[in-house]
Parts: sequence; C-alpha cells; structure tokens
Amino acid sequence: MQRMRGLALIAVLWLVAALSIIVAGLLQSVRTEARLGTQLQDVALASASGEAAMQLALQSLLAAGKPLDRLADVNMPWMDQSIAVRIMPLNGYIDLNAAPPELLAQMFQTAAGLSLDRAHALAQAALRERTEPGADGTPPGFEAVEDLMRVPGVDYPLYARVAPLLTADLAHGSGRVNPLAAPLGVLRVLAGGNDAAAARYADARDAGDALASAQAMNTAWLDTAPSRVLELQAFVPTADGGRVRVVRRYALAGRGLDGLPWRAFYARSFVEPAQPPVQ
Repeated sequence: MQRMRGLALIAVLWLVAALSIIVAGLLQSVRTEARLGTQLQDVALASASGEAAMQLALQSLLAAGKPLDRLADVNMPWMDQSIAVRIMPLNGYIDLNAAPPELLAQMFQTAAGLSLDRAHALAQAALRERTEPGADGTPPGFEAVEDLMRVPGVDYPLYARVAPLLTADLAHGSGRVNPLAAPLGVLRVLAGGNDAAAARYADARDAGDALASAQAMNTAWLDTAPSRVLELQAFVPTADGGRVRVVRRYALAGRGLDGLPWRAFYARSFVEPAQPPVQ
C-alpha cells in the first residue's frame, strides 16, 4: 500500500510539473503575441506618419514648379516630430525594360560578379525576354523586377544581388541612367566597377557640387533628364532607437483615386532595428 502511495505521489508530481510547463508556455506565447501586436501597431503608425511626410514633400515639390532631376533630402514636420524624406527620380535606377544590353552586362559583372561571357549571355537573354513576341504576339517585357527570374540562368541568389539596382516602372524610358539620382550601387556599374570613382562622384554630388565629374562613367549610359516618376523614402524613428523605412513610388501624372495630383503604385515598409553601440 505504501508503495502504491509513493507511485501516486510521483504521478501527481509529474502532472504538476507538466501543467507548470504548459502554463509557462502559454504565458510566453501570450507575451510574444502581445509584443508582436505592439510592434505591428508601431509599424502601422510609423508607416502612416512616413506616408504623410512624403505627401507633404510631394506637395512642396509640385508647388515649386521645378522638375526634379536629382536626389533630394528634406525634413518634413509631422505631428510632434521631424521626418527625414529622400526623394529620388526613378531614372536613377537601371531600367530593366529599356537599358542597352551592354549596360545590363556591366551590371551582371559588377553587381553579381559574373564573368564577362556569362554576363553578356544573360544580358542577351534578358533582351530576348523583353523583345521577342509572346503567345499573344506582343513582347511580354518585365512588369516587375521579380520577372527577371523568368530569364534562363537567373536564380534567386543572382536576382537578389542585382534587384536593388533595377526598376521596371519607367514607362517609355530612355534606357539611360541619371547619375544625379543614382544610388551608389548603380554608380559602381556606370563606372565599370571602379568603386573609388563611384564613391568620389557620390560624395561630390551629395555635397551639392554641381560640377561633380562623371568622366569615369560611360557617357553613352547617362541621361540627366528629370523624371516624373519618383521614389520616396521616409525614415521614421521608433521608441526603441530603431526606425521604420517607408518606401513609396509615385507617378506625377494625372490624378489618383483620392483626387491627388499623383498616383501611388508601390508601397513597402521595412523595420530597421537599433544598431548596437560600437565598442
């Protein structure tokens, strides 16, 4: 009898331990869901604030009446904070639908590290994808940068290396790139992989040097014309020291469904956590 009581006590203790583990797990799950819910709310609020700041920046740009042909950084007041907004003409990216094959080949070499032969082969494959008629008799082209993965020989790791340099959202573009608006990765391509020349140009341009020299770049690929298709990024700080980077693309043509003199056609937000202090 005493042995049976001992076994029963052991069973009760195991049951209590198991219930304790289950309860602890449930509590942890509730805490995690609560934190996630708070984070999603913070991201939604930050995205709304960022979009409001971008709308104010667009309003100021249109009020100035001057087409934008270069990167512009502004600080827009919204509620009780100042939000940094970067405005970029979209022709600062490489146009996947119009860039010459030589430029695409240079991009595959510089940004993806491919050999000269393979880079040219992929550039020609991309050219065929956008020019050869499809099933309906018209060339399919690239509706989005992600469509580059339709090209034979382009896998996801390769796509991920070149995607930040590309756009498929420039209707009737010249195929050339505006260096006054280009991010550093695109400048590296234009300079044939010359990192020092690309960095020098970017530093001079961003410092406001109107005579920043682009002589290290292939001038056949350059076009400093303004663009009415813009990418705006708003950087909204968060309470934990990080920030939410809000990205929108707008066409300054016609009116959107909301009656505004621009039309948004791309929207993403990215949470960028606080950076640890440098030791």
